[in-house]
Order: sequence, then structure tokens, then C-alpha cells
Amino acid sequence: MNSKNLISELKFKAIRSSGAGGQHVNKVSSKVELSFSILDSESLSNTEKERLFLKLDARLTKNGVLILHCDEARSQHKNKDLVVKRFLDVLKKALYIPKKRKPTKPSKSSVEKRLKFKKIAASKKANRKKPNLD
Repeated sequence: MNSKNLISELKFKAIRSSGAGGQHVNKVSSKVELSFSILDSESLSNTEKERLFLKLDARLTKNGVLILHCDEARSQHKNKDLVVKRFLDVLKKALYIPKKRKPTKPSKSSVEKRLKFKKIAASKKANRKKPNLD
């Protein structure tokens, strides 16, 4: 995955931001909408595309397009930078393949230590019992 090629495949749209803000919000389109088509991407391999479809299934449209919004800042440029960072984070998390866990056995010393502790605990409990007067 080459992030420079991916960024060139992104489509941006500026929209008027919602919510309170007075006159400024009514005349400025500061909200940025990012859309990225996974199917049309040339930067991603087929295995990466399959992985993205599996991991991002709930976030994709029916056409396989990932859409992200950002209206945190008042500046359109700042919002564009933020949404690109968020997009790269989403892709990085979705494409991450965790290492397989190798099952290990406990060491001999740890097993001996555990058994020794169990004997000590058992003897404590045995000493708590009433003596047998037979």
C-alpha cells in the first residue's frame, strides 16, 4: 500500500457544516467529505481489497465506497488534512494482520514453584482442622 498513490485516488467534496455558528457557517463550506472507491483503486492489491471489504463492511456503501466526513475545524484545509489522516488510520487498522500466537508450555521451575505453593497452602488448611482424638 503506497499512501501517495492512495491520496491521489481520493475524492473530496466541500459541504456546509451543520450546527450553530452564526453567519459564518451559513456562507462557508468548511465540512469536507472524503470518498474512496475500493473496487476502483489501483494502489491496492486484490488481497488488500478483500481484507478491506471484510473489515470495513459496515462502513462501506453498496458500491464499495468508503465515505468519511470532517467538520471539526473552521478551516476547509484543516478539515481536509484531518479527514486524510483519519482515512489513513482506518486503512492501516483494517489492513493490520495480527501475529499468530504460539502456544507455550510453562517452565519446569514455574511448575515446581506452583506445586510447592499448593503443598504449603494444603498444609495450612490441614492444620486448621480439629485434631482426630481416636
